[in-house]
Amino acid sequence: MKAVNSSMGLTEWSLLIALSVLWGGSFFFVEVAVDAFGPFTIVALRVGLAAIALNLAVVAIGLRMPRDRHLWTAFLGMGFLNNMIPFSLIVWGQTYITSGFASILNASTPFFTVIAAHYLTSDEKMTRGRLAGVILGVAGVVSMIGAEALQGFFTNTLAQLAILGAAISYAFGGIFGRRFRTLGCSPLVTATGQVTASTVVLVPLALVVERPWTLPLPAVEVWGAILGLALFSTALAYILYFRILATTGATNLLLVTFLIPISAVLLGTTILGEQLEPKHFVGIGVIGLGLAAIDGRPFGTLRRKLSSN
Repeated sequence: MKAVNSSMGLTEWSLLIALSVLWGGSFFFVEVAVDAFGPFTIVALRVGLAAIALNLAVVAIGLRMPRDRHLWTAFLGMGFLNNMIPFSLIVWGQTYITSGFASILNASTPFFTVIAAHYLTSDEKMTRGRLAGVILGVAGVVSMIGAEALQGFFTNTLAQLAILGAAISYAFGGIFGRRFRTLGCSPLVTATGQVTASTVVLVPLALVVERPWTLPLPAVEVWGAILGLALFSTALAYILYFRILATTGATNLLLVTFLIPISAVLLGTTILGEQLEPKHFVGIGVIGLGLAAIDGRPFGTLRRKLSSN
């Protein structure tokens, strides 16, 4: 397997920033929809509508979805790790904590990725900088959760753990998704296969468990949030996701989760009137130092400047 790039160029950073905006918006969209639908229904609508849009895009540009059973098994595995588990945990968690706080906890994804990639890949091994980043990241997450987590499993603590569980699932999903580089799938086909396979599982699950047809008809803004979640934060976002993953690797790709809280917090505070506590800002600052250590280049640039003076 061809090794991935250890650093990112201007194109990759631009795509990463765009992806952070799309995924940051997902926390806002979920916050709008979470009082109208159950978690499985929101996730089923998210992947189902995204699957329709992406399949139409595949047909429109003249591509064909593969029929190979092994490839669809891989799509299902990717959907399980990257859609079914994390989407459901995040939506459930956001019924108890704010979108901004959820997005900050989700920023722990790169630290779980660094650990998993060290043991499961040959070209994304742990370095001293990445180890320092992991330690700082864990410290940042602990500072955000706070001492109340040690006093018992309260509902909001379980919600926080659910978001961390989603982050772990994303980490393994990023590593699992590396295989599509060698399977001859374009980012569009891979994204389409992933959400289509997820839809096949999640729609029946939502219908059986939550019976959404028994709920009151949601308001227009809820449907708008669902469409934004499906078309922008899922369909378009995963095209960018697999494009970045193919060239820069799982560890670099999931640095996006530090950028996500910025857009999520801005949306949550300006539109939903949410507030973050001081410990959340401390946590995000520590996580930022951790991600800088994982990336390595900011500290390398600083060392070169200091040595030249």
